[in-house]
Amino acid sequence: MTGPSAARTARTVRQASETREIGTVDTLRRGPDGPHFGCVGIGVGPANLSLASLLHGHPEMTSLFVERRETFGWHDDQQIAGATLQVSLFKDLVTLADPTNKFSFLSYLHDQGMIYHFVNAQFDAMPRREFRNYLEWASRKNENVTFGEEVLSVDFDRVFVIRTSKRTLTADHVSLGIGNRPWVPEHARGLLGESQFHVSDFVRRSGGLGGRRVGVVGGGQSGAEAFLDLISRPEGERPAHVAWISRRDNFFPIDDSPFTNDYFTPSFSDHFFGLDRAQREAFNDRQLLASDGVSPATLKEIYQRCYTRHFVEGDQKLIALYPDRTVTEVSGGDGAWELTLEPGDRPRAVERLTADVVVWATGFRPARPDMLAPLAGRLEWEDEEIRVDRDFAACWDGPPDHGIFVQNGVRRQRGLADPNLSLIAWRSRRILDRMLGVKTEEQCDSFLRWSSQPAVDKFPQGA
Repeated sequence: MTGPSAARTARTVRQASETREIGTVDTLRRGPDGPHFGCVGIGVGPANLSLASLLHGHPEMTSLFVERRETFGWHDDQQIAGATLQVSLFKDLVTLADPTNKFSFLSYLHDQGMIYHFVNAQFDAMPRREFRNYLEWASRKNENVTFGEEVLSVDFDRVFVIRTSKRTLTADHVSLGIGNRPWVPEHARGLLGESQFHVSDFVRRSGGLGGRRVGVVGGGQSGAEAFLDLISRPEGERPAHVAWISRRDNFFPIDDSPFTNDYFTPSFSDHFFGLDRAQREAFNDRQLLASDGVSPATLKEIYQRCYTRHFVEGDQKLIALYPDRTVTEVSGGDGAWELTLEPGDRPRAVERLTADVVVWATGFRPARPDMLAPLAGRLEWEDEEIRVDRDFAACWDGPPDHGIFVQNGVRRQRGLADPNLSLIAWRSRRILDRMLGVKTEEQCDSFLRWSSQPAVDKFPQGA
């Protein structure tokens, strides 16, 4: 990067560095072990970065957000060229909760001197790399965010005692935002390496595949992007054969229609929270494509690329599509893997597929909060999720004015939107309200009456 944008970036980094050198600790209360904060955030992904951005304008609630990585990252090895976000640019860190906040996406564009260029580019969907750059900008601009420090344990002794790789802190509240971890089926976990890897490592590991056989497992957006990238490579860099395998009946688009998008609103999130456990689980299963389908533009591009390779260029060996198949076993090694596929329409039948490289686009699961081990027996759990209340505060036996807030880790309790970007600003606003002891007025209720219970309309009264 050169020119004005580079100068602005360098200035932001320098100012943040100077702020950290001067420090804000002198303005903080000090506990017996070290500085005391109103809130300490563990992990700096979009969820906690949203809370850090909203908290920045509230000096009465001192905060520190700690990330073990040395620098900011957000799916960096999954930033495939041409990949776009599946949500609106307004679903950034703060806008839907505080449109005037200086950490908004529009503020980022203006700060970097490129707001007119972005408008003129007329993107149908925001480039994912651009959103990643925005998140990094927000992390640099906020002096309450620090990197290269790992939280080792969280305990409670009248206040939370947080031990990190560098020091001991205390806090009134803790926000857990450690995100998700790559997931692969159990039969593949011991085989991961250079020739079998999760799609989260795609950019780093997918070079040098020219002339090889590749299997992509997973029918969601990540699998679609990996498949499209592989079959779009120029001759010499393109694999000899690429198979795309999905358990779903077909390669389905995401349901991005207006009424389906009501699942990603605050009012539905609260409605979902009030359902019983069986209803919540059934809903998440039924509505999976509301959050985990493939963008229609990506599907269209894949189909056109398949047509061009097969009919126009005459490469009839490059592409194979396997919907309604489950990979039940992987065997082999030494550069050749045999995948056993079970067709959904013939449960006792099997198919065999040989690949030199296997890309597992099989999603993510919430990371284990190992640093909470000292408090594990004091927390309520729902299977592997910490049980939370309506404000995303963990249910535990400690004092109610000291909260452990769970970000992006309660999909079974809060629905499809929990790991999604759509509600991060609203969720952070609700957490902030709880910490400050205030209540922000909610936006208007949905047009849809989700509950049979009587409701009070929040729509403005007509003139």
